[in-house]
Amino acid sequence: MSDSANPVTVTPILDRVRLPADMKGLSDAELKKLADELRTETISAVSETGGHLGAGLGVVELTVALHAVFDAPRDKIIWDVGHQCYPHKILTGRRDRIRTLRMKDGLSGFTKRSESPYDAFGAGHSSTSISAAVGFTMGRELGAQTGDAIAVIGDGAMSGGMAFEAMNHAGHLGKRMFVVLNDNEMSIAPPVGALSSYLTRLYAEGPVQDLKEVAKGAARAFLPEAFHEGARRAKEMLKGMAMGGTLFEELGFTYVGPVDGHDLEQLLPLLRMLKTRAKGPVLIHALTKKGKGYAHAESRPDGGHATAKFDVATGTQVKAISNAPSYTKVFAESLIKEAAKDEKIVAVTAAMPDGTGLNMFAQLHPRRCFDVGIAEQHAVTFSAGLAASGMKPFCAIYSTFLQRGYDQIVHDVAIQRLPVRFAIDRAGLVGADGATHAGSFDVGFMSSLPGMVVMAAADEAELVHMVATAAAHDSGPIAFRYPRGEGMGVDMPETGVPLEIGKGRMIAEGGRVAILSYGTRLAEVLKAREALQARGLAPTVADARFAKPLDTDLIDQLVANHEALICIEEGAIGGFGSHVAQYLSDQGVFDRGFKFRSMVLPDTFIDHASADDMYRTAGMDAPQIEAKVLELLGVAVAKRA
Repeated sequence: MSDSANPVTVTPILDRVRLPADMKGLSDAELKKLADELRTETISAVSETGGHLGAGLGVVELTVALHAVFDAPRDKIIWDVGHQCYPHKILTGRRDRIRTLRMKDGLSGFTKRSESPYDAFGAGHSSTSISAAVGFTMGRELGAQTGDAIAVIGDGAMSGGMAFEAMNHAGHLGKRMFVVLNDNEMSIAPPVGALSSYLTRLYAEGPVQDLKEVAKGAARAFLPEAFHEGARRAKEMLKGMAMGGTLFEELGFTYVGPVDGHDLEQLLPLLRMLKTRAKGPVLIHALTKKGKGYAHAESRPDGGHATAKFDVATGTQVKAISNAPSYTKVFAESLIKEAAKDEKIVAVTAAMPDGTGLNMFAQLHPRRCFDVGIAEQHAVTFSAGLAASGMKPFCAIYSTFLQRGYDQIVHDVAIQRLPVRFAIDRAGLVGADGATHAGSFDVGFMSSLPGMVVMAAADEAELVHMVATAAAHDSGPIAFRYPRGEGMGVDMPETGVPLEIGKGRMIAEGGRVAILSYGTRLAEVLKAREALQARGLAPTVADARFAKPLDTDLIDQLVANHEALICIEEGAIGGFGSHVAQYLSDQGVFDRGFKFRSMVLPDTFIDHASADDMYRTAGMDAPQIEAKVLELLGVAVAKRA
């Protein structure tokens, strides 16, 4: 992109703000100008890095107001979900690094405690902020050196059940804390459910809007004592006319709102009043617009949620061109074909219809596609109920989000042996989103469950067959995993053919050592084999396809014909390789001196970078696979520079 396309921004007031303390001397008029400059700087930075744009633009004024009124880092501002935090990072000493967002050794795209004392609580997943704020609040009550806790919960995060568990607890405790409900009528996709409709009713009725100063509860702070009771009664009357009381007040919170989340003339006096007067838990209902202030984001259906690098003037994104389809698209198209043949097939996702490809499914089968909101636990048990009713549910959830529904997978699906099909997207390391979104653990936590069938696609053609396999499997739960991004560019089958459960495939015959690959590391394994072949040491390569049940006949064959076996997978310890090791141990193979190694993700959380960089850090690229083979065979090689 040229400098003329994305010109250098002029930000005289923002230039004076290195930390939030520098905002304390600014007038309200200057704070309004600061917000405008902060929005411009956020757009400029994300145009160069890519990332979550719309959510941050929607909270610019909230960010300015909160930092101008409260005293971070003593006061704990908790962003939920964390991708709203880009403007916050700019105001908290990280402006000079904001153009390293989501890059190797750069700033995280989420709040991260190790990055800054102003990031009070790390958040890559949603609906956690109120629980954390209650924790900070009670820490303060028990003597911790901390101030107020302010949870900023938005972008659909309020649909997560954990938020209401926390509000119930906070209301019971009755201690001073603040929840800012950033109500932009969005999550990643447009919102779903009764809660969204309820919030709409809270501000759609005329009487509340006409007398908003009374309805939002601010009047009491500015009226003489003699008028307080009258103001209270007027507020209750107006709320009764509009909605008959509020859910939040029933949970023990003082409800304040709705307030225009982009109007600093409303936000600043309201927050100052509440900071001075509040005694118990307060919920501030702020109305915002995702992508606010950047037309190219505002006009998108997702409010400019996530974007590649882009041209500021036109909004045109810069994306690498690939000839291979994405795994997500292959899954969606395969599921659509299966659904055309079987009317019992239904699809379920948790606020990620676009990310999982189910938006394509919904266009053709709207009655058979369900977006349950940011509610993974419900998504799993809802799918279990569908299966128990005789339907064939495909529950499509990112690996890292599926962790949130694990109890439901165990209790509601596995124990009852219900045929829920888990489509596990974003398996393995995912690049710029980093550790919070890495699909590192699903192989282990799914394969440990009795009766669960667990597959991993080595390429996009295999994924087509695994969708067909899941559709045909009706005797219990089944899962298949696949990574983010484009496929390998292999030839694609016209239709999927169900695989034999628990059977792998031989890829290449060789000698001395065998490599048993599980998932898309197969491509790197084959690169390593080429390098080893040049040394006269070409290994045998097999694709396991299944982590459970294991193809024990294939494993026995590899053990019988080789002196060593290496397993490799895109997951943490305790997964596929551990199951193979357990089997070999039970068979007494190690008693005979057989050599075995398992290449898994290291016992650490790997910071954001490109996926290739992350796998290199993990020790799982082709040169490192080659080195592992040579090491196992006792062949000395010079180390790479």
